Amino acid sequence: MTADVNSTTSGSLSGPPPWYQFPVCAVAPYGFLFYFGVKVFNLAVGTPCNILVIWQIFTKKSDTSTCDVFIFNLAILDAYFCLMTPIEMANRLLLGNSGIWYFQRFAYGIKDTAPLFLVCICLDRYMAVVHPVFFTSIRDNKFRIFISVVVWGLILAYGLTKSILGVMSVNEIFSGVILFAFAVMVLCNISVMWVLRRSVAGKEEMHPVKKKAFKMVLIILAIIVVNYLPPVALMPFVSYYSFIVFRCQISVSVFSIMDLSCSVEPLLYISKMDRLEGRCCGRSPSKQPQDVQV
Repeated sequence: MTADVNSTTSGSLSGPPPWYQFPVCAVAPYGFLFYFGVKVFNLAVGTPCNILVIWQIFTKKSDTSTCDVFIFNLAILDAYFCLMTPIEMANRLLLGNSGIWYFQRFAYGIKDTAPLFLVCICLDRYMAVVHPVFFTSIRDNKFRIFISVVVWGLILAYGLTKSILGVMSVNEIFSGVILFAFAVMVLCNISVMWVLRRSVAGKEEMHPVKKKAFKMVLIILAIIVVNYLPPVALMPFVSYYSFIVFRCQISVSVFSIMDLSCSVEPLLYISKMDRLEGRCCGRSPSKQPQDVQV
């Protein structure tokens, strides 16, 4: 997902050890060890979890959330990225085929723009909580399917550009996408938390369903900060780091944390799915808070 990780070519893989991006990175191996650890974790945990999310949403007959369309698409995107791990590791460690990097850069381009679906989820939840009257007029999933098609068009265009023209051709676009997504997601989540908290002002206790939604928003906000704040905070200070510090340590570690979202997001959905199906959704499918949940 990083501009530096997927810019490796077969020529830069000629010197031992093969997992370093550049020969000079031999003096700073820990970033790459963390990078491959995240890769293996995503393959082992993220892949089955995303497939489970896809299956659960696809087979769900009732109690669906309006966010499920976006979660379904995000799970497909994350599953594809996780499944590309064996190809990347084989190419980086053994093959060194520059042609395979076209496919790998495309996979990283797809993952670069995954936050667009998180933005859709946050905006959907924002409209349901903050503007519930208007939200009732746009509940039809055909509207969300149309938005998903538009987002996929942007994602595929970005991925193909990165694959064909190289990493630097989309570097500024990537920075803009991350900054935009991070700002929108944080503002939406803060607004949702504020409205939910204000709705119980003067009452002794928040409604159990709203309380669950409030806790879930807090968890998602924390994940957004942990996964997406590091690259946002890093971008303004790139010129201040040395080549080895930035290329071999900071960037590879920071973007590996961002890639962890492939596993964190489906795990969050699965844990919420188990609780809600057991106690809330089956009992009160018609209540509006169900539209708020992710």
